[in-house]
Amino acid sequence: MQWWNDFVDWFYSEDGQRILVSAVIPFLAIVVAGIIGALIGRGATKRIVAQRDHETRAAAVTALISAGQNAARWHSQSPAAREHAEHLANDADVMVRLLPIPGAALAADWASHQLADMRVNSVSFSYQADQTLAEYRERLVLWLHKPNKARKLFAADLERWRYEDQAADPVVIEQQKWAEEQFTAATSQPVAHEPLVEPSGPAESTAVTPATASLTDRYAAPVAPAPGTAEPTTDTGERDAQARD
Repeated sequence: MQWWNDFVDWFYSEDGQRILVSAVIPFLAIVVAGIIGALIGRGATKRIVAQRDHETRAAAVTALISAGQNAARWHSQSPAAREHAEHLANDADVMVRLLPIPGAALAADWASHQLADMRVNSVSFSYQADQTLAEYRERLVLWLHKPNKARKLFAADLERWRYEDQAADPVVIEQQKWAEEQFTAATSQPVAHEPLVEPSGPAESTAVTPATASLTDRYAAPVAPAPGTAEPTTDTGERDAQARD
C-alpha cells in the first residue's frame, strides 16, 4: 500500500495538480471529442447511404409501376408505343436487378410475371388487368418501405406460381373471345396471338425407306418377262381357245 500512499501524495501535490490540469484533462477531452465526432460522422454517413438507397429503390419502383400501367393498356396501344413500353420495362427490370439490396432479383422476377399477366389480360378482361395492376403497385410500394416483408411475399408467390396448375378458366376464355371481337370491331385489326406450345420433337419423316420402296415397286409396277419366254396370258377365253386347238 506504500505505492498508493505515494501516488495520493503526489496527486495532491503542486506538481501533480499542474500535470493533471495541463496534460491529463486536455488529453481526455481530445479523446472523448474524437469518439463523439466519429459516432456523429458514422451516423450521418449511414443516413446518407440509407437515403441514397431509398431514392434509388424509389426510382426503380416508379419505373416498374410505369411499366405496369403500360402493360395494363397493352392491346390498346400502337405497335410503336408497345415497343417503347417494352424497352422501358426492360430498363426497369435491369435497374431493379442491379440494386445492392437483398431480394432485388426476387422483386424483378415477380414484376416480370405480373407484367406478362397484365399484358395477356389487357385485351381479355380489363377489370382483371386493373385489379392485377392495383396489387402490383401495392406490393412494390410495400417492398420500398418494408423490403424484408415484401421479399418473403415475393418468394411465396414465385413458389406458388411455379407449382400452380395452369388450367384455363372457361369464363376467362369466353371473356377473351368477346374482348377480342370488340377490339377487332373497333380497330379493324386482328388480335395477334403468341404460340403457346412449341413443337417438342422433329416432324415425322415422309421419306420412303428401301423396304417400302421395294414393296411399292413390287405392287405398283408390272414385272417385265424374261428374254425368250412367252408373255403371260391374262385372258381366260384366249387360253381356252389355245387348249382346244
